[in-house]
Amino acid sequence: MSHEPLLANYKLLIAYDGSTYHGWQIQPNGLSIQQLIEEKLSLILRHEVKIVGSGRTDAGVHALGQVANFKSIDRLSCHKVMASLNGLLPHAIRILELEEVDANFHAQYSAKGKIYRYHLHLEKVMSPFKHHYCWHIRSQFSIESLKQAVPYLLGENDFTSFANEAHSGVAAHDPIRNMKRIDILEEGGGFYIEFEADGFLYKMVRNLVGTLVEIGRGKRTPESVREILRQRNRSVAGVAAPPQGLFLVKVIY
Repeated sequence: MSHEPLLANYKLLIAYDGSTYHGWQIQPNGLSIQQLIEEKLSLILRHEVKIVGSGRTDAGVHALGQVANFKSIDRLSCHKVMASLNGLLPHAIRILELEEVDANFHAQYSAKGKIYRYHLHLEKVMSPFKHHYCWHIRSQFSIESLKQAVPYLLGENDFTSFANEAHSGVAAHDPIRNMKRIDILEEGGGFYIEFEADGFLYKMVRNLVGTLVEIGRGKRTPESVREILRQRNRSVAGVAAPPQGLFLVKVIY
């Protein structure tokens, strides 16, 4: 009588600079973070490895705390595998933690929430070292107007208007998300917006930021957010913010 081998389950905590990659998810036409980690893990472990991420990040988006998991037929020395991985991966991708976890842990389906952060620069001249990590806003801008729009987005709402591909995938059957907090915090030369929710729809954060920036520029009123949510139509919200200012900060389990 044959038995399937018991697979050990491992969790990765990953940070990456997404500037030169085609996002997290494996793509047919460009190099992704997931592809690189799978290739190097498979090389180290000497068998094919497939990793599952907590969710996709777009090309140019960064992560301070992306989470993934994979299974192996071997029991691993986590610190040795982690050191080997970091030795083989480009410096723009770092494995911060590697640990064995319960067999039922799933990086995507076990997640209870996420925190994203978006950085904006308001001064006339931006340091070249911020180019890949901020959206440079060159016009007049009111942070106060932006703050007035925040309460309309808090709590449980249908975020269809802020989702790309709103009529397919998860957004089509479950567009309700609980926005637990939106903090606006000043930093040198500008500010960042931090979003915490039980989950996010595809490109939801970038679409929210694009709309909030239009409010800050005086192109929309803070109260317009209520009507945007009500219409459940992507075309009534603002354009998506560019990817480089966005960071996945933490996945909550």
